[in-house]
Amino acid sequence: MNNKVMVGMSGGVDSSVAAMLLREQGYEVMGVTLKLFSDDDIVEAEKEGKTCCALNDVMDARAVAYKLGFEHVVFNFRDIFREKVMEQFAECYLCGRTPNPCIECNRHVKFDKMLRRALELGYDYIATGHYAVRDYDENTGRYLLKRPKDRSKDQTYVLYALTQEQLSHTLFPLGTLEKQEVRARAEEAGLVNSAKPDSQDICFVPDGDYASFITKLTGREVPEGSFTDTEGKILGTHKGIIRYTVGQRKGLGIALGKPAYVVRKDVESNTVVLGDESDLYTRVLTAEDVNLISVPALDAPMRITAKTRYSQHEQPAVLSYLGEGIYQVEFDEPQRAVTSGQAVVFYDGDIVVGGGTIR
Repeated sequence: MNNKVMVGMSGGVDSSVAAMLLREQGYEVMGVTLKLFSDDDIVEAEKEGKTCCALNDVMDARAVAYKLGFEHVVFNFRDIFREKVMEQFAECYLCGRTPNPCIECNRHVKFDKMLRRALELGYDYIATGHYAVRDYDENTGRYLLKRPKDRSKDQTYVLYALTQEQLSHTLFPLGTLEKQEVRARAEEAGLVNSAKPDSQDICFVPDGDYASFITKLTGREVPEGSFTDTEGKILGTHKGIIRYTVGQRKGLGIALGKPAYVVRKDVESNTVVLGDESDLYTRVLTAEDVNLISVPALDAPMRITAKTRYSQHEQPAVLSYLGEGIYQVEFDEPQRAVTSGQAVVFYDGDIVVGGGTIR
């Protein structure tokens, strides 16, 4: 085998072991770390000690590549990351929605920009340390995205936007391994990051203060507005609509004598609607910007399982196509805090049928 693969290396243990496994399998490997921030952004993020893509992460990736004997380079993708991920994140919040920037990073940066760069340089594949399985169905002639062996690390939710072309040039070496096996392999090989903790936060907002980030990025101050109940009665004043998300209970800054939850946001009237937990449940959602993987089109309603948050267990539902790019998911049981802007991902057993953005 002499296939060439470009491995996205964040500096973490997963991508490092992915590169090592491919090297062992006979691939010609090059490691790539993506520079996604300006130097000032990196310095600020490093103060929090939580972000990926910081300077020490580049050094860790480079040290692994040197130890394993393959080339490592850094690609500057700051502009596309700012446009397609950071600015889109901010605009989504300003429109009253709650985005998932990891999905947009995968969609526009890792599996688009990086893949196109790899192909231009004569590489056959890109690979990442995601926990997922890529397969090929001989009967349908379609590439499939499947859940990994380690269900607790399943990352298919953030990969649903992968196209057939992208899947045909993508490898996921960790799909058949448990996380503990990955760490053991790294320790056995003496990799510098074998015990490095996983990154948890949104990389460009490591302190979790989305509102301050959005204000700084856009220069737009978000005005205060009214909290209302589900009947429209004013209950108090909120501190800016971007500071709240559906399902939120803590940090509302209002005392009503009973638990209150954000059940809806209305940008036009600049109101945040509060209600009881029972008001958070819904059985039906619609999705747009849908990408189908396992099937070319949905010709009839399909029994699936689906989830509307990364950490949620899939729930039984029926998927239907309503026309004009809009899909409907009707769950067997009401689901809590279905949130506009988040992803809904459809499954058929272990196979990802596809996914889209909740309207």
